[in-house]
Amino acid sequence: MHFKRPGWGKTLGAIGMSLGLILVLAFIVLPLLWMLLMSFKSRTDVMAIPPKIVFTPTLVNYQRLFFGTQKAGYDAVPSDFPRAMVNTIIIAGGATLLSVITGTLAAYALARLHFKGRDFMAFSVLSFRFSPALSIILPVYAIYRRLGLYNTHIGLILIYQTISLPLIIWVVRSYIESIPVDLEQAALVDGYSWWGAFTRILLPLIAPGLAATSVLAFVFCWNNFTFGLLLGAAETHTLTVATSAFVSYEQVLWGVMAAASIVTILPAMVFIFLVQRWLIRGLTFGAVKA
Repeated sequence: MHFKRPGWGKTLGAIGMSLGLILVLAFIVLPLLWMLLMSFKSRTDVMAIPPKIVFTPTLVNYQRLFFGTQKAGYDAVPSDFPRAMVNTIIIAGGATLLSVITGTLAAYALARLHFKGRDFMAFSVLSFRFSPALSIILPVYAIYRRLGLYNTHIGLILIYQTISLPLIIWVVRSYIESIPVDLEQAALVDGYSWWGAFTRILLPLIAPGLAATSVLAFVFCWNNFTFGLLLGAAETHTLTVATSAFVSYEQVLWGVMAAASIVTILPAMVFIFLVQRWLIRGLTFGAVKA
C-alpha cells in the first residue's frame, strides 16, 4: 500500500499559520499579563530596571484603589474609584437597555416598513457612529448646561445613545431582514395582533443576534472616555476617567493605574464569558442562508 504524503507546501503553510496565530495571541495577551503583574508590584518593583519578573506580590495597589490606604510610601487620599464603578454600571447598563428597547423597534420599522427616505434615515443614524465625539461635544455641552443635564446620569445615558443606538439599529435590522415576512403574516392570519406577532414570533427568532449586539454595545459604552470626561464631573465620572486620574504632572502611579485597568476590564470580560454562547450564536446568526 502507498500512502500519500502531504506536500511540503501545505505543511509549511500550516506551520506559518500556527506561528502567526501565536504571535497575534502573544501581542494581545502579553500586555494584559504584564499589566496584571504590575498591579501586584510595590512601587519599588514597578520602577525597577531591568523589570522584575520574580517579586513579592502585594495588594497595596488595590488597597489604595478602593480604600486610599497609606502603605508602602503612598499617601492616604480618598478614593472615588468605587463610585466610578457604580456610575459606569448605571450609565453603561442604562444606555444599553434604552438602546435595546428603542433600537429594536426602530430596526423593525426600517426593515419592514416602506416609506420615503427610509434608507436616508438609516444612514443618518449610522453617521452618528462615524462622526468623532469631539465634533458634537461643544453644542451638546451648551445644551446640557441649559437643560440641567450636565453631570447627571440621565444626561450621560442619553449621549451614550450615539454609541450604542446606531450599532443596535443596523445589526438588528439585518437580522430582521433575514427572517421571512411570511412568518409574521401567518401569525396575523391566525389572529395575532401586530404586537403579538412581533413579541411571540419575530423577537424569539432574533433574540440571539439581539443579545450579541447588546453585549457589544455595552462594552463600547463601558469603555467610552470622552463623554464621561467632558459631560460629567466627580459625581458621575466613569471608570475610564477615574483611571486617568492616576496620571498627574508630578508623577504616574503605575501600580495603582494597572490595578484600576484590571478592575475596569474584568467585569466586561466576565460578562462576555457568561454570555459567550449567545454571543457566538448571535454573531453567526443569518450568516448562512438556505
